[in-house]
Amino acid sequence: MRIILHVDMDCFFAQVEERANPAIKGIPVVVGANPKEGKGRGVVATCNYEARKYGLKSAMPISIAWTKCPRAVYLPPRFELYSEASCEVMDIFKGFADRFEQVSIDEAYLDVSSAGSYEKARLLAQEIKDRVKAAGLTCSVGIGPNKLVAKIAAGEKKPDGLTIVKNEEVNEFLNPKKVGVIYGIGEDLAKAPEEVVDELGNYGRELQRLAKGVDERDIIEQWETKSIGRQSTFDKDTKNRKQIIDLLDGFIPELYRDLDNERVMFRTVTFKVRYEDFETHTKSRTLPEFTSSIKIIRKLTTEWVDFALEDVRKIRLVGVSLHNLKRKSLNSSKQPQKTWNQ
Repeated sequence: MRIILHVDMDCFFAQVEERANPAIKGIPVVVGANPKEGKGRGVVATCNYEARKYGLKSAMPISIAWTKCPRAVYLPPRFELYSEASCEVMDIFKGFADRFEQVSIDEAYLDVSSAGSYEKARLLAQEIKDRVKAAGLTCSVGIGPNKLVAKIAAGEKKPDGLTIVKNEEVNEFLNPKKVGVIYGIGEDLAKAPEEVVDELGNYGRELQRLAKGVDERDIIEQWETKSIGRQSTFDKDTKNRKQIIDLLDGFIPELYRDLDNERVMFRTVTFKVRYEDFETHTKSRTLPEFTSSIKIIRKLTTEWVDFALEDVRKIRLVGVSLHNLKRKSLNSSKQPQKTWNQ
């Protein structure tokens, strides 16, 4: 019998900040861009549950977050601190898994099939939660027959939840879910006639299997990443330097998370620009040594934006990617906390 756990840390960045400074525990905490008293650009990276009571959520524009809850504590992200905490909890998870797959800085899948029963898997999950709580944090755990069901189950009773969905309970568990809970699909596709699904070919049939809770994906213990990158197309072609820089700045936290999740450093940075006539250019620079510095990424991309803007054409798309990757061992030290008001 296959038994999979999905462990998801609760509002991870905010939790780590609360652990570092217990004085802010119990009040709204937002980690993200500088709100500048409602005039800031950028978004909320995460917020604690006290802040969510005011309608705040991840990816919300920071200006709207300030409007909804100006009394919250607004903190700049401290990725090295979160990386250290991630390594700490992932080491806990690994000790309970037959096979282990980290999928983000705060989420992982554990194959615990050797437990032999859902009851024994529940005991393992509870021990994981207890170990994490002893470290000053909380997590939510979903247990199911595959990765898909376990992941959805982990979100059922947040924060600090534990949900079990046995093989025979999958249909009953998934059927009431709203459309979109499963990678953009839902009950409508699960019940779609075969001829409709067949129109989508193998992809459609795979989506229907997922909608029915059938997920045969294995636990992947190690990825071999060749590059990490982000790109985005503007709603309207632009020559506005600030608009372009702001978009690229929004990529940087995501790139850092990817570097951290993969535990890699980079040597080569590549900038991509596509003009209004769809002509595309790239510029790359290979550094003297491997690094994970986000300051270097921002410095180079800013230089390349200025170069790209020398062209008379408006810009349609920009992107940045990191290549020439090398695995590293993380050994971060804690930094003193600061807020955007300091």
